[in-house]
Amino acid sequence: MEKIPLTKTGYDTVNAELKRLKSQERPAIIRAIAEAREHGDLSENAEYHSAKEKQGFIEGRIKELEAVISRADVIDPSKLSGTIKFGATVKLVDEDTDEEKTYQIVGEQEADIDAGRLNIKSPLARALIGKEEGDSVEVRTPGGEKAYEILEISYL
Repeated sequence: MEKIPLTKTGYDTVNAELKRLKSQERPAIIRAIAEAREHGDLSENAEYHSAKEKQGFIEGRIKELEAVISRADVIDPSKLSGTIKFGATVKLVDEDTDEEKTYQIVGEQEADIDAGRLNIKSPLARALIGKEEGDSVEVRTPGGEKAYEILEISYL
């Protein structure tokens, strides 16, 4: 089975969601199903069907998160240095627009481009891996070719 790379923060987030689902969401949906059953005929009970559907979603998410945790390879970026690798926080400048952007290279489970967390499997992250400050990278994106210069690499 393939390991899933996660930063410590990403692992803690996944673990917290799992605990919340098990300790709060699961008991709440069980209560909702029991309450809906008390209303009688289940075949025409929208509350019951809605609660069962939500229960299915919650149980599926719990299984998914448990699988992630069991296969997690937690990497502490603060113990790394050198060229760009998983966990690096990279400051880039778009060579066409001079717009600066900062991304942390993280695993698929914790990626959120709007929050500056770049999936390690994304074209930009793959182009950055192994590069150093001052290097330029060209990336083929859905919007066309982009060129970036690496301004700074840090491991927090």
